[in-house]
Amino acid sequence: MSRPNIYQIVGETIRTRRRRAHLSQEKLAEKTNLNRNYIGEIERAEKNITLETLEKIAKALDLRVGELLDDL
Repeated sequence: MSRPNIYQIVGETIRTRRRRAHLSQEKLAEKTNLNRNYIGEIERAEKNITLETLEKIAKALDLRVGELLDDL
């Protein structure tokens, strides 16, 4: 079995932190001004996340960007 790539790790971390904050993908999308489907694609590592988007998500979750990268 292969190791998860960076996008899989970050996506899973975002999903975990979003759920911990009791936010749906739709609510997170509203807070970040992103599309709900895009949030799902990031969480499933189907889309590569940019630093700008990572920052938006971190702010919406009341986190520092580095906290979303801690599991790397």
